[in-house]
Amino acid sequence: MVELHGNIWRTRCTAESVLGENDQVPLPDIPPKCPRCGEPVRPDVVWFGEALDSETIEIAFRAAGRCQLMFVVGTSAVVHPAASLPLTAGQAGALIVEVNPDPTPLTPHADFSFRGASGEILPALDTAWRKFSKSKE
Repeated sequence: MVELHGNIWRTRCTAESVLGENDQVPLPDIPPKCPRCGEPVRPDVVWFGEALDSETIEIAFRAAGRCQLMFVVGTSAVVHPAASLPLTAGQAGALIVEVNPDPTPLTPHADFSFRGASGEILPALDTAWRKFSKSKE
């Protein structure tokens, strides 16, 4: 798994970029403070307008180019470079499964496109796959 957009359960110091754990709920201080230097910390996530980490996106594209199956779940499929990952996988021969309430720019490129809430569609796909797998034994 590649945490392309970061992890909400980590913090990053705004002064030193030191990573920490976001395990204090509710937060004792607003904004939370870095235990090392006292400066504010923020969630270790990529916000709109910020660039993705170049090494992380490179890892994601390499993985997309090698995968055999990619689930694309709950995305608008319009924010790049992440929106290009399924296209990269598809061009490399991967099966693309889209799960989303509405059609997206990816829909015409997906091998399977399921409309609905991921919390309903994904368990149904899991159940169907388990039944199919057992019938092949």
